[in-house]
Amino acid sequence: MNAIPQDLRSRREFDLSINWTDAGPFLALGALLLIGYLINPDFLSATNLGNVVARSAFIAIIAVGATFVISSGGLDLSVGSMAAFITGVMIMCMNGLAGDYGGWAIPIGMAVALFVGLFCGLVNGLIVTVGKIEAFIATLGTMGIFRALITYMSDGGTIPIDRSLREAYRPVYFGTVAGIPIPILVALAVAAVGAFILYKTKYGRRCAAVGANEDVARYSGISVVNTRTIAYMIQGACVAVAAMCYVPRLGAATPTTGLLWELQVITAVVIGGTVLRGGKGRVWGTVVGAVVLELIANLMVLSDLVSEYLVGAVQGAIIIIAMLIQRFSRK
Repeated sequence: MNAIPQDLRSRREFDLSINWTDAGPFLALGALLLIGYLINPDFLSATNLGNVVARSAFIAIIAVGATFVISSGGLDLSVGSMAAFITGVMIMCMNGLAGDYGGWAIPIGMAVALFVGLFCGLVNGLIVTVGKIEAFIATLGTMGIFRALITYMSDGGTIPIDRSLREAYRPVYFGTVAGIPIPILVALAVAAVGAFILYKTKYGRRCAAVGANEDVARYSGISVVNTRTIAYMIQGACVAVAAMCYVPRLGAATPTTGLLWELQVITAVVIGGTVLRGGKGRVWGTVVGAVVLELIANLMVLSDLVSEYLVGAVQGAIIIIAMLIQRFSRK
């Protein structure tokens, strides 16, 4: 029997390691489902899983945008506050138009939300790229600004959606298509578009190149400013889409809307296999990461092994562990 050449054997081993890395989030999901079933058989009921995945849709949608930002070497800590601000603007717009435009106020409000999301992303991107401020500091600042704006707009209270629009808007969250909740379908659609852009287009390759090595990308003729700014605009658009789906759930915007979503989003991205230092993005892994986080929270509630009030602590521990795994795997 002929021996396998050393270079071919090394290549096969390298490919195998990459496949295991990409499969990691899916393996974690399978293990979590098994553990959940052993602890409580109701964990795998269709009703429970449907509710869990629907609740994770908001984080998954935003996390798809965060995959672009992080893979390009950026970071956005303002997504939760941005979601609250966009939700408030959208509801105020729809309420103002409800009397004259009736049901048409809803699609108009959605269009306004998308525009505001793109604008917020553009502002973040320009501050980071043109202003040359560290992404952590820049988005920490806009996080405070967006949160203060929604607090001011609501006068510290709530901005409820007009009664005449509630029933017409409810299906966006509570409706189903072929038995599948609409938020899940929206999340899958956003992920499919995001995966196509990141994996199949020139922009996706440029995004990864900028995140991997900014100087090399610049010498190769790639505009770092344009690439990163567009990534932040994609993030803003994803936040707007998540806000559109989120409004019917509570029917109002408050100063606490989207609180700590940035932690969940970054954790979902890291669990999904996207490298926090940039250069590599995994859209479908990100979606699975969002589902894993919600499943963990749900399991904590069903099992009573750990208090549900410690969900944030568990999520924080997960992102630290994931970062340690990434660092030691590089070594």
